[in-house]
Amino acid sequence: MALPWRDRLLPLTWIVIRIDGRSFHRFAEVHDFQKPNDIDALNLMNECAKAVMEDLPDIVFAYGVSDEYSFVIRKESTLYGRRSSKLVSVIVSLFAASYVFKWQTFFPDKKLQYPPAFDGRAVCYPEDSVLRDYLSWRQVDCHINNQYNTCLWSMIKAGKSKDCANNELKGTRADFKNEMLFKQFGINYNDLPAMFRKGSYVFRKKVQSNSGGGTQVSKKSSFVLTIEHGDIIGDTFWKENPYILGIKENL
Repeated sequence: MALPWRDRLLPLTWIVIRIDGRSFHRFAEVHDFQKPNDIDALNLMNECAKAVMEDLPDIVFAYGVSDEYSFVIRKESTLYGRRSSKLVSVIVSLFAASYVFKWQTFFPDKKLQYPPAFDGRAVCYPEDSVLRDYLSWRQVDCHINNQYNTCLWSMIKAGKSKDCANNELKGTRADFKNEMLFKQFGINYNDLPAMFRKGSYVFRKKVQSNSGGGTQVSKKSSFVLTIEHGDIIGDTFWKENPYILGIKENL
């Protein structure tokens, strides 16, 4: 048995717990998810991520696409003694339980045929820039996969076999895929929902409201768990929400 101290993650580093669905290709087929994107399935994943963050305030940001989600735990956190096995097991089990619990909300006319399963791993990132590089990589991967799958399933729905469609797309560039989608299928890739192209992220958004009355009006800040689908590769989002990467006791 591993000693508890050997399971502890490095102090004062960002912890990312990344979870992935196990055999989700089969799960999606059995439950007849829409291809290439099932908006109800994606919204269910997002709500599960939100439920995890509601339960664990030390998670300051989460990014998800398809059947995966990455949860960012603040640098200073001592949650569960920073034990990798504990953090992974709690987040994975809470996410999976939420998925089953919330299933009927998103699929009221579809019975859950068998319980979903997720695996997880923990990785430490020592600097803000390295953490952002990781999140940027996941969003780039989201775009690459979604563009490919949008082409693939458009071709399949038009009558081509999956093998044939894969062979035609093999080695093609992004501009070729965009042109194919527009000319052959009338799809402007940039008009597709941002959730498909950029994935989803959950964070505590800082909102301000007025308090007091008369001439003694003051601004009061609060944080609301929010799901968005914008760009997290550039600096704009992080400049607008600097507290995500900062040390804030009220976060």
